Amino acid sequence: MFEQDELLKLDNQFCFAVYSMNLSLNQTYRKLLSPWGLTYPQYLVLLVLWEEDHLTVSNIGKRLFLESSTLTPLLKRLEALKWVVRHRSKQDERQVLVSLTDEGMQLKAKMKDIPNQIQCASGCELQTMIEIKQQLNELRDRLNHK
Repeated sequence: MFEQDELLKLDNQFCFAVYSMNLSLNQTYRKLLSPWGLTYPQYLVLLVLWEEDHLTVSNIGKRLFLESSTLTPLLKRLEALKWVVRHRSKQDERQVLVSLTDEGMQLKAKMKDIPNQIQCASGCELQTMIEIKQQLNELRDRLNHK
């Protein structure tokens, strides 16, 4: 399909399309999350905890594909905002549990429209976004299980 020289052009790179789309998506989230002083990774942590509260740092990391060393500063900031608390597990002192505060639980209702705002910003129909998300998840899973 492409000649050898064409293969190495930036605009023909799948990885660059994903990377540049991700930058645009992060800019959109930055605008939407700025009223709460949240970053996109902090928002992801809250999404995980809204699904299942009282998780270990390592379990949050597994869900988000992040290392504990990356999560710790995010969690400290969320704790400073009084949306989560961290404490040592009583069963295993080596594990740090993260729990939502009442304020953190109430924040969920305030942010419920963010997915709709992302869809509107994308200009895509909901079904299209669902299909793209499924394809990206499948690709991610194939790349992770090589």
